Amino acid sequence: MEPDQILQLHTRITSWFADNARRLPWREPDCGAWGILVSEVMLQQTPVVRVLPVWQEWMERWPEPGALAAEASGEAVRAWGRLGYPRRALRLHAAATAIVADHGGKVPDTYARLLTLPGVGDYTAAAVAAFAFGRRETVVDTNIRRVHARLVTGNALPSQSLTAAEMRLAVSLLPVDDAGSVAWNAAVMELGALVCTARSPRCDDCPVQADCAWVRAGRPEPHYVPKGQSWHGTDRQVRGALMAVLREAEGPVLRELLLTGPVDLVAPEADAALGPLAALHALAAPPEQLERALDGLLRDGLAELSDAGVRLPA
Repeated sequence: MEPDQILQLHTRITSWFADNARRLPWREPDCGAWGILVSEVMLQQTPVVRVLPVWQEWMERWPEPGALAAEASGEAVRAWGRLGYPRRALRLHAAATAIVADHGGKVPDTYARLLTLPGVGDYTAAAVAAFAFGRRETVVDTNIRRVHARLVTGNALPSQSLTAAEMRLAVSLLPVDDAGSVAWNAAVMELGALVCTARSPRCDDCPVQADCAWVRAGRPEPHYVPKGQSWHGTDRQVRGALMAVLREAEGPVLRELLLTGPVDLVAPEADAALGPLAALHALAAPPEQLERALDGLLRDGLAELSDAGVRLPA
């Protein structure tokens, strides 16, 4: 695209964002870098509506990295609730611990230093550097990739995984000034989340519909069929049900109780887990799947096994 065309895209999309952006707590001026880091980790593969209440609870309980680092990692997993992919809670706890140990309790303010935190990858480092510290970084998430794919390349969807070509395109579209680049990253991300959605895009509400290569091409079908993630009957579902039991339990839960479920094996301190336990065994998962799911939680550090039973990590 020509420089003047790119400049027009910058103007139209950031102007649209100024008028239409959702008011979210991690976008407020008084939200510090820690709140932004927590939001970016929580928002990975999880919609805003589910993240909001959990993020607010986390920030009330752990307003600074040191507050989270001072607690057991299992408390982070417990507070993660049903957001899914609970290893993210462990990563946040590990990042908070590293921030306290290596950075004086302050979130690092550059992409390179953010990358040194446990569990922080390219996307998260770029997003926090941009949105918390105003750095010029190329932020590329699924929403941004989809907008770029339709607007510039004419494809209905981006590649199934991030490619070097997509990164080059994102870099070429990024404004040269820091403030403009931050606004652009946020605006394109929001456009993809609200208008240029994967299914049923609202093209008539798009500020750059007239410039969109995909629209001009007649809105062709995707060049591949996206595969939805299954849930019912999967190990992921069983893992989630096991985690629900451990989150509710006030102490260790007997391994036999998790795998077979006879009520007479319940330790007194595990009474609170009986509801989730019933839900777990209502799945009627075969014993080998229960074993496999529990072993996976232990291996991933999401649970610990002792003579007293299974519990969240200490």
